[in-house]
Amino acid sequence: MKVVLWVAFLIIVVRGAATEADVKKVEWGRSSDGRTIEIYTLRSAQLEVRAMSYGARLVSIRTPDRNGQVSDVILGYDSLQEYLNDTTHVGGVVGRFGNRIANGTFSIDGQNYHVPLNNGRNALHGGPTSFDRLVWKGHEIPNGVEFTLISRDGDMGFPGNLTARVRYTLNGNLLRIDYFATTDKATVLNLTNHAYFNLTGSDKKDILGENVMLNANSYTPINADLIPTGEQASVAGTPLDFRHAAAIGSRIDKPDEQLRLAGGYDHNFILNGKNGEMKLAAKVHDPDTGRMLTVMTTEPGVQFYSGNHLDGSFVGRRGMRFVKYSGFCLETQHYPDSPNELSFPTTVLRPGDKFHSTTTLAFTVLAVDKK
Repeated sequence: MKVVLWVAFLIIVVRGAATEADVKKVEWGRSSDGRTIEIYTLRSAQLEVRAMSYGARLVSIRTPDRNGQVSDVILGYDSLQEYLNDTTHVGGVVGRFGNRIANGTFSIDGQNYHVPLNNGRNALHGGPTSFDRLVWKGHEIPNGVEFTLISRDGDMGFPGNLTARVRYTLNGNLLRIDYFATTDKATVLNLTNHAYFNLTGSDKKDILGENVMLNANSYTPINADLIPTGEQASVAGTPLDFRHAAAIGSRIDKPDEQLRLAGGYDHNFILNGKNGEMKLAAKVHDPDTGRMLTVMTTEPGVQFYSGNHLDGSFVGRRGMRFVKYSGFCLETQHYPDSPNELSFPTTVLRPGDKFHSTTTLAFTVLAVDKK
């Protein structure tokens, strides 16, 4: 009888299981305004992660399958110029406000602010010049790298001089992402990473066969502009019920209004557990390779996006064309359009406050014992 086992390099949360990471920096090129862009490679015995100062982006995550075959499990490009041309936010840290703001407009303390529209009638990921299109300052830290960006008052319409930091640290199979921010004027903030995962590690397979579990009893329904209606609805009895693992493609074509509006999955799921406390967000398992991704976060929500709008316009590593369903995103976050929904957890950051959130990505393998 086949018994499913965790293989030895499981990143467990066992104390002492973590191992120190080797960190190396190389200069990769220059931005259009001549600024140096660097890549930092973090390497442990089980995982290799590359991150660069342009957009504080994750460039690659290489991890083995059940047979020990090491492959990259996120979408990316071979050259810096391709990243400079990219508009899919692949691997980047988006902000100042990740996800959508309806009409690009919000108010704080009675003062109205407007972000340039770049997604129909919405401002998406902070407007046309999102944080993933800016050069951050990187420096090596123990087991990782920290990137810092200063966003000036009025940048993309947002108030306040904001200092944002993103820290990537690697221990064994666990990649930890810490986000920090301070401001000198009340502003709104929603930082997240926009990596597209494909656990098959192949440039020829889509993500529809990968099994997803989301730790969410409810979600925020959307309207035709993909903006939350303000309702918090149960996932029960809908194709958005991933409380038990299901293949991404198993229900994606169901005649459901929410799926029709988004063209698949592009929804914010309300995580079970308290905002600000570490909790399970998602597990994704690829049955062909045995790879499993476990996501934990202090954020209240996660945007599950099935790559519906990838249209083949961009070609990544090994000639892989970014087509529909070639990658999925799990963007740990506050809810979309939170500045305009008083019932949602606040995204307002005020002077004197110190924003900090944490997300971890654990890469493990399920093996089959054939005894």
